[in-house]
Amino acid sequence: MLNITRAGVYYRNGAFLPVQEGAAAGLPAPAQAREGTMAYAILKAHNTLDSMDRLAIRFDAMASHDITYVGIIQTARASGLTEFPLPYVLTNCHNSLCAVGGTINEDDHVFGLSAAKKYGGEFVPAHQAVIHSYMRERYAAPGRMILGSDSHTRYGAYGAMAIGEGGPELARQLLNKTYDIAYPPVIAIYLTGAPRPGVGPHDVALALVGATFKEGVVKNAVMEFFGPGVASLSMDYRSGIDVMTTETACLSSVWSTDETTREHLTRLGRGESYQPQQPADGAYYDGLIEVDLSAVEPMIALPFHPSNAFTIRAFKANMADLLHQVEVDAAQQLGVQNAAPLADKIVNGQFRADQGVIAGCSGGTYQNLVRAAQILDGAAVGSDAFWLSCYPGSMPVSLELTRQGYISSLMAAGASIRSCFCGPCFGAGDVPANGAFSIRHSTRNFPNREGSKPGEGQISYVALMDARSIAATARNGGILTAADELPDVPADRPDESWNYDDSAYKARVYYGVGHPKPETELVFGPNIADWPEQVALPENLLLTAAAAIYDPVTTTDELIPSGETSSYRSNPLRLSEFALSRKDPRYVPRAKAVLELERRRRVDPTDSAVVEALDGHDGKTTGLGTFVMAIRPGDGSAREQAASCQRVLGGCANLCQEFATKRYRSNVVNWGMLPFTSPDVADWKIRPGDKLYLPNIRAAVERGDEVISALLIQSGKETPVQLFLPNMTQEERDIVLAGCLINYYAR
Repeated sequence: MLNITRAGVYYRNGAFLPVQEGAAAGLPAPAQAREGTMAYAILKAHNTLDSMDRLAIRFDAMASHDITYVGIIQTARASGLTEFPLPYVLTNCHNSLCAVGGTINEDDHVFGLSAAKKYGGEFVPAHQAVIHSYMRERYAAPGRMILGSDSHTRYGAYGAMAIGEGGPELARQLLNKTYDIAYPPVIAIYLTGAPRPGVGPHDVALALVGATFKEGVVKNAVMEFFGPGVASLSMDYRSGIDVMTTETACLSSVWSTDETTREHLTRLGRGESYQPQQPADGAYYDGLIEVDLSAVEPMIALPFHPSNAFTIRAFKANMADLLHQVEVDAAQQLGVQNAAPLADKIVNGQFRADQGVIAGCSGGTYQNLVRAAQILDGAAVGSDAFWLSCYPGSMPVSLELTRQGYISSLMAAGASIRSCFCGPCFGAGDVPANGAFSIRHSTRNFPNREGSKPGEGQISYVALMDARSIAATARNGGILTAADELPDVPADRPDESWNYDDSAYKARVYYGVGHPKPETELVFGPNIADWPEQVALPENLLLTAAAAIYDPVTTTDELIPSGETSSYRSNPLRLSEFALSRKDPRYVPRAKAVLELERRRRVDPTDSAVVEALDGHDGKTTGLGTFVMAIRPGDGSAREQAASCQRVLGGCANLCQEFATKRYRSNVVNWGMLPFTSPDVADWKIRPGDKLYLPNIRAAVERGDEVISALLIQSGKETPVQLFLPNMTQEERDIVLAGCLINYYAR
């Protein structure tokens, strides 16, 4: 199914040569041959520097949703924003229900519309489109680069390179700054064959994620899709695979283009944006993943990560053992004890799910919902515990599904049709019952991301599956069924497209790109607050561990929960109250206690409580703060609040073996925190309350030191340790020295 080569290869005459055979074949050195990749051409066209070793990128367009755009615009305003210098789309697909906190969600939407008018942006009202569905329909095209404040910003199927980042990186673009990175590795994803009937894009994606994430095969790389198998896939199918590349921890993705791309762009009214795009003969890649589409089977990703992937066939053969491991993981990661055993869901040798959801940027495509409707046509979900909900990704998709009769087929089968909304993906809609098991065609199944509250004894489970197998399961009343088990499963045609009608957008979307109205007043609801002031890095630091997390990976959902807490994201102080709340409920009071001492130190370094906390260190030159220790933090969402909430509470550093993603590390730096790593940090057995003393840390950062000498203080015992700041750019160091990105631009 998949074959992975973790070494350099040349693409030559439709085949691949090991790097060591390149010279004999007359091929140039890798540094030159990399110019033949599609990624190189796109990055070069957007790089503002002469060298390609370091990149300073300016994007063609940006997009944010209602969880992130208020903070981004507030950051840019504090740094001198006068108008949006590039197309900036503000969608409202996350806090769409406005169900928590009274008026605060709709207040954010009103702010967003006023900002689009004032600065010249595009505003998509709630329930009109999921952010990525809208950007595919309106902006993605070959050769373009798009930046989004959502981790699933992936439009590679259209020949575009898109990147999901934290809010500060979008604020930089609004201030005419650049996105600065080293030239990334480029990995060839070579597709052959064609999917069998019943195998959908999520099956391919989960197989790919399962084979790559844990070993970091494509971490921070560009995944470049091409090969004869591409022609067997429709645009919806390609996009369904592409959007899930985020779960591999790659930086971005890009696909070859063809007549299918051209025809689809023409249907969208943007045929002139098409351009052919293929790798050059002799192109060099840093690695290779070969995918035989015809060998992919229906998949299931068990809780609590998309990489926990198995074929449905293998899951059925080993249900008891695999479900027991899920229970072990739940107890370790969520701390929930005495949950109802998952083995109870095995009835007469068959697994019974409780809920099905097809939604969002991955599930809510036209082709996915058509397949679900066809599989369910003439059948019924049934009147027992299992239920199914479907969320089209955009109003044009919903409109065409309605016109073609597929919505009525789904409704007649008992499925609930919802609006264009991302809620089930992050716990703001269709929260399962306690102990329930949900199967979903959505992007993630992280711990409690579906909305349960383990701290209150609740637990529910989400497994990822393709819409086709979810519909097959629904057809059998919740008995887990792979779509290819059905005798009459419909096939996915590569020429399958749909008639795009954007009349719903024309009726509701505010199109203000390039037409700012500076006289417009921004509308601030009572929950919208400015960022609290942050101070520059002091000469020395005495940091207290406010949390220590030893899970193999820590997600941004664990650092700042999604779901109902999302309603408070326009108020940094209120939101910070939820930081790590589902992982370590004592984190916030620990951090607040140290922050209060630091505030007192700034007023009077001789304060008796401050003197005691400093333990003999000079209060005039030594700051007090906290740090979070985690093994591999930052997988998942791009949300900057995973870092900014720590900073608001006095956080000064993260300490880890490695950062799970580039985007989370960027958020840590942009909020003025030190991104420390150490390969043996787990051996230090850090616990909350332990301390790190960092003498002369400001001078070390100013000098560009990558190795930092520190003292680890545990139960009164001091142990010298080395911390590392690898590959920090000068600008990153200047941001940390200034205290945060806002301070850096205000200098």
